[in-house]
Amino acid sequence: MDRTKSIEALSVMFTAGVAAGTMLSAVASQAVSAIILPLVCVPFFFGDTIRKSKAGPPLVLAAFLLLGAFAALSAVPFSGGGNFFRDLALESALKLKALIARIPFKADITPPLLTALLTGDKSGLSRETIAVFRGSGASHILALSGLHMGILYLIFDKLTFPLGKSPAAKVIRAVIVIGASGWFTLMTGAGPSIVRAFLFILIGEICVLSGRRRKPSRVLCLALLVQLAINPEVIRSLGFQLSYLAMAGIVLLYPVLEKWYPEGSRFNPLRKIWQMAALSISCQVFTGPLAWMKFGSFPRHFLLTNLMAIPLVTVLMWVAVFTLAFTGIGWCPEFMIKITDGMCRLLVWVLGIISS
Repeated sequence: MDRTKSIEALSVMFTAGVAAGTMLSAVASQAVSAIILPLVCVPFFFGDTIRKSKAGPPLVLAAFLLLGAFAALSAVPFSGGGNFFRDLALESALKLKALIARIPFKADITPPLLTALLTGDKSGLSRETIAVFRGSGASHILALSGLHMGILYLIFDKLTFPLGKSPAAKVIRAVIVIGASGWFTLMTGAGPSIVRAFLFILIGEICVLSGRRRKPSRVLCLALLVQLAINPEVIRSLGFQLSYLAMAGIVLLYPVLEKWYPEGSRFNPLRKIWQMAALSISCQVFTGPLAWMKFGSFPRHFLLTNLMAIPLVTVLMWVAVFTLAFTGIGWCPEFMIKITDGMCRLLVWVLGIISS
């Protein structure tokens, strides 16, 4: 396939158009969009002529550039009106918070930390705890992102594994995983980074069901295209920008860094540590400059923090999900409550040492 016709190229041009339109919207959105709309239509109304000419692909790319600009200029801000599924999901979030609150945890930090990790509500966290996360460079752990969705996706995937690998089972598993991920997205307020993670899951599952290869760069660009097409205004969000920059680092830089480790046993613990380090470095290289521009600071201990905190958060969320599930059905072993409590204390203790 011609490179100029690929989803990566179309997504980049559309994103550039949305960015340009966002900047122009402060000047004269209606006048500019009135000029852009006819230009957008040219490649579609005169498609046959364009395809026969040598200038076809560049004009298609230009069309997506103009289409992105038009989408940004004509975007109507979300009004926040009523929505049945969204309201039902938010009600589920309230029930989840209530469930967490009634579990007899010993540590005061556990309920608000679990609430933050599973619902995105950080209002119950003390200033001291927030300062520990910020000082250690682990603030991203408290902000719901692809990390949390990725862990939950693995949990959903493992729980549905007993259904098997037959064609029918694959469809059922995909429906369960997509449905659960989508519900979590709505339940937590559908922030830009969570929506991005959900789109990754949705596109990935569709690729599996259709027998297509999941090329990371295409999944990234298609998710970017869809999210901006649905809501061009989201390009202004810092969370959106950091989320896609982090994923760009993982897609583009991580494979290069990962290959630096010498070939050897697949289950080498040192290789696993290097993979985690390479993942962290890849994200930081791409997000660091923007974070510095916005906050004037750089997380000095990001590598140590991620190597220590992400495994702990992963285990904590696994244990917490099962603790909440057993509590919800009225039977939760005491040892699971103690393990959840201990994991929360350990996470905060480790981050406290790093921040100090």
